[in-house]
Amino acid sequence: MCTVTYLPRPSGFILTHNRDEAPSRSSPTIVQEKTPGGETLLFPRDSLAGGTWIATSRRGRTACLLNGAFTLHKRVLPYRSSRGLILLDFFDWENPDTFFQKYDFEGIEPFTMLCFEQGQLPESLKLSGSSLNRIYQFRWDGQQRYLENLPVDQAHFWCSATLYPPEMQVRREQVFREWLTNYSPILPAVASAKENTISPITSHQSILALHRNGRIGDPENDYVMIRTGKVQTVSITQIIVDEKNARMRYFDLVGGKRSERRLNSSQRAAITVNR
Repeated sequence: MCTVTYLPRPSGFILTHNRDEAPSRSSPTIVQEKTPGGETLLFPRDSLAGGTWIATSRRGRTACLLNGAFTLHKRVLPYRSSRGLILLDFFDWENPDTFFQKYDFEGIEPFTMLCFEQGQLPESLKLSGSSLNRIYQFRWDGQQRYLENLPVDQAHFWCSATLYPPEMQVRREQVFREWLTNYSPILPAVASAKENTISPITSHQSILALHRNGRIGDPENDYVMIRTGKVQTVSITQIIVDEKNARMRYFDLVGGKRSERRLNSSQRAAITVNR
């Protein structure tokens, strides 16, 4: 499942996530939860397995999952635990590096986890003008762990290895790269020579529109995809993080519902809007 984009901003980032899943799975609602470690989270809960595919915390730590590691794998059932429960477990660990090194992944189906971390590095090492300082890309292929740090000041694109073979991943990413090229020039004061660096005034509405309308001319592989009777894009979740708030917007594409919540970094209460 999944198509994911990341856009940096001077005070945070925008993360947008299309979930591709069997439409028979019941639609979740966004909830505010506290893990056993006391972390306050926003996430859409998978009502079948109880986990989630994307979550953000009051302090801005954000993580999301994609099925598969590098290529389509052969499933070896039964698996010990849902991957979505592992993502919730992640927020109980203070140090992401320790989690990726020490957590017991044996008996877990292959996956890719993306983690966006704030507040760990000294000021001298942080990206100038940004409160985000680490992007972790972690892959578990069923036997080995692979951990990579990605540049925080560049836009990124991912899609699930289980649904999209390598050549299709390239085609789908090209749609995103073309959007970056075409969108940036229409914005005022967009002067950046660094490749893939997005303007700080990029609208979350524009990238959301791409996630709704991005096409390669094949309904089975468009950003909102459908493979009749099997799998389709069932929801879009967008997280907008800055120095003051972590905001989650959830769009149920099957039931037509929308939910939005915001966590203030200095408060525990979430502000909720449901439509």
